[in-house]
Amino acid sequence: MSSPVSDEEFRSAPYLPISPWVEQPTDLQPSVETDTRSDVAVIGGGLTGLSTALELRRRGIDVAVVEAEFAGFGASGRNAGHLTPTIGKDLPTLLKLFGKEKATRLIGFAERGVERVERLISELGIECDYRRSGNIMAAIHPEQEKRLRAATEAAAAIGAHVRFLDRDAMRTRGVPPAFIAGAIEERGGTFHPGKYVMGLRRAALQAGVRLFEKTPVTAIEPGAKPRIRTARGIVSADRVVLATNAYTPELGLLRSRIVPMYDTMFESEPLSGQQLEALGWPGREGVYTAHESLESFRLSAQGTILGGSKCVRYSYGGRIKGASTPRAIWEQNRMFRERFPMLSDVRIQHFWGGWIAITLHFIPTVGALDKRRSVIYGMGYNGHGVAAATAMGCVLADLVQGQKNEDGDTLSGFVPPLPPEPLRMIAVGLVSGFLDRRDHRIDRAVRAALRADSPG
Repeated sequence: MSSPVSDEEFRSAPYLPISPWVEQPTDLQPSVETDTRSDVAVIGGGLTGLSTALELRRRGIDVAVVEAEFAGFGASGRNAGHLTPTIGKDLPTLLKLFGKEKATRLIGFAERGVERVERLISELGIECDYRRSGNIMAAIHPEQEKRLRAATEAAAAIGAHVRFLDRDAMRTRGVPPAFIAGAIEERGGTFHPGKYVMGLRRAALQAGVRLFEKTPVTAIEPGAKPRIRTARGIVSADRVVLATNAYTPELGLLRSRIVPMYDTMFESEPLSGQQLEALGWPGREGVYTAHESLESFRLSAQGTILGGSKCVRYSYGGRIKGASTPRAIWEQNRMFRERFPMLSDVRIQHFWGGWIAITLHFIPTVGALDKRRSVIYGMGYNGHGVAAATAMGCVLADLVQGQKNEDGDTLSGFVPPLPPEPLRMIAVGLVSGFLDRRDHRIDRAVRAALRADSPG
């Protein structure tokens, strides 16, 4: 076995401009060059926009998707690759905020999202390394274990497919020993996010969706015949769908509802056979911890460890500006080393990051920008967007056609508003600081216990 990786070596790992999952397609679609018209215009070519466009085309509706970069450029092509029915901050909080009836409907929406992803993978023939392994919310400290037991009891009360795993069950499954207990979400698993979103892009083009890439939107004009303005042309439609998630405040919209936060990720180098044997983890379940600012980990089909999500960052005014801080990158390395000490000689290949959209009640939001409902939106996935964003396609397609949608009704309730700047920056800093202190206390306790147990 080689020597442990030094701080200097991990700091030299490259920071990727997008992610290891996607790059600009070779068949980049043309930008809007003149005025055009469609039945429905969708702004945003991520999972929400593509799944909405696919569902509308299935119903025979003419759709144009307008994307500022290329389809899959944002969080859809940068995420950690966990397909989970997670919604809300946690299940006990979900019950306290919304009551049993609405919490049950929210869980149903998330689980239908997992089912829709699996159905699209199958029907569209998307090869994206999907493994129906489930995902484990894991405890690294007894205090977190108590919270997971409470979450599992809450899950049982609303019929969610979640089951508690005690320490013996975790060891029997071969989950790495840093994770002492867990609550397994039995629906879902892990996958390659770039292959999935590019599969949706390919399917949308084959279905006849008109995709305009490299076309930033400069203005949206609601009304009887809403219009989207771009630098070189106008897209007119009967209805417009806003599917821009964390990028929405950049359009000057929904600033009181959406908080863009920057998330940092990493991928290790491929593990050798000997390292895989030392690691264990035969079920390859996705793992994310019960921290306030969670850590996520999975073992990829390529034999690498993927992880991240600690140290999310807010930019003043909700601006999409900047990248991961040195502290965030340092924290990614530290948590990798602490959770997988048997891999001390494994290098991190690269880091990357991207923007997610947070809402104050931690559930997605659906609504309209105007009384005519000529411009509707669905967004705010709080870091659990794969299932929810894909499910949102059916919700928005129904709303575009003026049809009743129960999930739309569930998600369209009151969203606590955010204060204006500079109060928002202060509030985000206070909340983030409070949550970080709770996480740091847990991490310090785990380190102290490990030092006490170590020989000498």
